[in-house]
Amino acid sequence: MEFPRFTFNPKEGIDNPALVIADDPEPDHSPAPRLCQLKRLEGQSFGFYLQVVKDGQGFEIRRMEPWSPAEHSGLREGDRLLEVNDEYVGNMDFYRVVRKIQACGLHLFLLVLRRDEYEQAVCMGVDLQTLATATKGGRCSRPRLCHISRHPEQGVGMNIISVEGQKSQYIVSTVTDGPAERAGVCSGDRLIWINGVMTTTLSLSSLNRILKKSSNSVTVLVIDSESECCYIRRKMPILPVLAEFCSLPHTVKTLHLVKGSDGYGFLLRQEKLKVTRRIVHVLREVDVGSPAEEVGMEDGDLLLGVNGEPVESMEHEDIVKRIKQSGDEVSLFSISIPGRDFYRGLDISPLLFHEEFTVQDEKKQAVSCCNKSQSGTSLRRGGGSLSPATVCVQDRETGSAFHSHYVPIQTGNFTTQLSQRSSDVFL
Repeated sequence: MEFPRFTFNPKEGIDNPALVIADDPEPDHSPAPRLCQLKRLEGQSFGFYLQVVKDGQGFEIRRMEPWSPAEHSGLREGDRLLEVNDEYVGNMDFYRVVRKIQACGLHLFLLVLRRDEYEQAVCMGVDLQTLATATKGGRCSRPRLCHISRHPEQGVGMNIISVEGQKSQYIVSTVTDGPAERAGVCSGDRLIWINGVMTTTLSLSSLNRILKKSSNSVTVLVIDSESECCYIRRKMPILPVLAEFCSLPHTVKTLHLVKGSDGYGFLLRQEKLKVTRRIVHVLREVDVGSPAEEVGMEDGDLLLGVNGEPVESMEHEDIVKRIKQSGDEVSLFSISIPGRDFYRGLDISPLLFHEEFTVQDEKKQAVSCCNKSQSGTSLRRGGGSLSPATVCVQDRETGSAFHSHYVPIQTGNFTTQLSQRSSDVFL
């Protein structure tokens, strides 16, 4: 039996609709922002430079270190920055953007565009903030970090409820005008963290025990259900570094000192914390009636920043030099040890939510992120820096004094001053 020979005639087409030949769709050339998540270890840098583009078109990622968190995240040379930790930065000052990155702790989320896509979008008049928002795929509010103070009668004013059919997922129900609601928590919010612990690791009974044992206060990270779905779609973990804050405790103090005839009147000491053995820089021996006492400096507070520059990871000598280089005035950021421990439990710096840290003009300061071994220099009457034999080291505790019986060391100009270099910063 012979089968009829089939000859395809493109003018007549074919009967099977599944085999209809269609034109290929036009490729989509619209700008496509990328979300990059960077995670570093304690004392490690993120491993990239950020610089202002000369023509004023945004901030550019440059010179990434091999094997760094930046390279591992998918950042590329020349990427232009749109958002830092889910906040648009295109209309921010460069130094404020730098401060936001410095204070974010161990986690950093960057929304970026390729250089050519960024330039194309600018030429086409695309609103970059709208473009960044569109990547979220709908309404997406940032999580809220809320500190709730217990009321003697209402308690914390909040109940925790398991989400039906979803293991280790919880929502909250608040008392109208109760402590939780006044702290920024809303009924129906998803509960993400409580006292620095992710709720997905806890049972409902464990959560209720935490609420009962929190005698004076409790800190929670919450988000509305629609925004939570948005973060899940983007494969983006909900962390405190992304949050807006509501009534947090342990505020950072800004101390603006004007040197008197007897100096500033305090001692900066490098010490080890007993429990964590972590090196910290502590303000000690505040002289009565000194400029330090007048602005509210307290013995035992930790030093966080000098003239807007974070100094926790710096060497002791570098911090001393920055204070001395300020001349007759210096601005310091400080916090109590319980306050620093509170924020460390959330993997963030206390400076992250300190508005004065992020908005002040720091153009005269450089950013030097380092993790070298700490040491100290004792500054005594007679001027100049002391020889190595006179350096005071006891269990890696050292001190540099700014009392009347000490005089400042004379230091040369810092080569890292941003005002004297190209505007790029290593982060």
